[in-house]
This record gives sequence, structure tokens and C-alpha cells, in this order.
Amino acid sequence: MDLLKGKNILVTGVLTQSSIAFHVARVAQEQGANVVLTGYGRLRLVERIAQRLPQPSPVIELDVTDEQQLGALADRVREHVGGRLDGVLHSVAFAPQGAVGGNFMTTGWEDVASALRVSSYSLQAITRSVLPLLGKGSSIVGLDFDAARAHAEYDWMGVAKASLESSARYLASYLGAEGIRVNLVAAGPLRTTAAKAIGPGGNDAAAQEGKRWDQRAPLGWDDLEFDPVARACVALLSDWFPATTGEIVHVDGGAHAVGDRPGTPRSSLPIPAPR
Repeated sequence: MDLLKGKNILVTGVLTQSSIAFHVARVAQEQGANVVLTGYGRLRLVERIAQRLPQPSPVIELDVTDEQQLGALADRVREHVGGRLDGVLHSVAFAPQGAVGGNFMTTGWEDVASALRVSSYSLQAITRSVLPLLGKGSSIVGLDFDAARAHAEYDWMGVAKASLESSARYLASYLGAEGIRVNLVAAGPLRTTAAKAIGPGGNDAAAQEGKRWDQRAPLGWDDLEFDPVARACVALLSDWFPATTGEIVHVDGGAHAVGDRPGTPRSSLPIPAPR
């Protein structure tokens, strides 16, 4: 469909092929976008992952806690896109082990501050950094996880996501006059590297969470299928939502809309007969 044909998109937070950001970059390229990636830490790894996209993408180093790197971000991006950036995917999140995994009541401020700075404040910091390249019709999309309820072992990352949601609304308010949209996509649990690192159960715990979500979601949920989330992000980065901002689009099989029904498979729910 070429939803992003001719558009320049900055995708942050790529780490592995199990990163949601990687799949957003892939679908964005498939829809015609010129994609620039950012990576942090293991930059060589991100550069290798970038080679696995349909078209290899340049990679810029970005530590969202480094003011010098944030200050240089627009110039670094400009090297690859000229003077125009049409969209940004915010896919940056981190919480120290002391802030997740059931440690909520014992977490110290330093760990909380780190989680909030990287996972929430960075949305404003990145947007502010590339603002000179953004113009009317551009779009900021951030990745969210249901912050309306408390999730086992998610702890201060859940608080950070609630802060991210509020930050997105404020950004939408301040940037609307410039014609810049800011929205979030709240994904159901996916088996990413980050998800496996939350709590002591690792991959097994992540798999169990996916099964529980699948039971609750009216449409079901496959925690190994990244495309639905990636497509939603790409749609919001496109011109197809020109009057939508400050919104949270849930891509979670509908789980956010229903109450917990532990042990109740979807197939056993009563279906009213047609009248």
C-alpha cells in the first residue's frame, strides 16, 4: 500500500530481531519508508541486526540519558534524511532489576529515577531533540503496555508506563499547533528480550503470561506474532490518522476491555442466540 512512501522515519530502541522496534522498521520499509535506527550499548549487534531488514539501515548511537548525544541527534539524523523527518518511533524502556520482579516495596529512588528517565522522560527528550526536523503532518508513536492495572512483577516499569501515557498527552497538547501528532500503541505481552528479563522466571514466565493473556483476550493473543503491533505503529506514522493525537491504540486482542476471567477459555463462554 506504500503507506510511508517517501517518508523518513527514525526508529529507536532496536536491540534484536525480537525487538518490537525491529519489526516496526521492517514493516515501515515494506511500506516505502526510509528508516534510520538508533541503538545503545552493543552497537555492533544493532548494526548486524540492521542488515537483516529488507533494506540495510544506518544506525546512530543514542543513550537517552546523555545530553550531549541528545543535543547532537538532529544533526546525526540530518546526515541520512536531509532536513526532514516525518516520524519517530519511541521504543526505549529500561528498569533496573531492583525495580521489577516483585521488588516494588523495596525499590530505592535511584532505581525508580532510572526507570522513569529512560522509559518516560525520554519521549520528551527525543522529541525535543529532533523537533527542528519535524514539520506539519509528522507523527510520534510510542510503545506502551497497559498501565491501567497492576501487573505481577512489572512494578516500577508499570509506573513508568503510566508516566509515559501522561507525557504523550502533554506532548500532543504542546505540539498540536505545529501539526505534529503524538500517540501510543499499547501492545499485549510479546516474547521480547526485555520481557524475558522481567522477574525470575525468564522465558518460561513470559510464555505463561502470554497464555494467560490469550485466555482473557476476546480475539486471542499470540505472543510470538509481532506484525499486528508493527502494523498499528506504521498506520499511526502514516497520513491515515491526520486528526488523531493524544490517543492510546490497544493492540492486545481486546484484553484491556474485559475483566479477568482466569481459567475460562474463550470457547466456553456462552454465545447469545440471534434474535
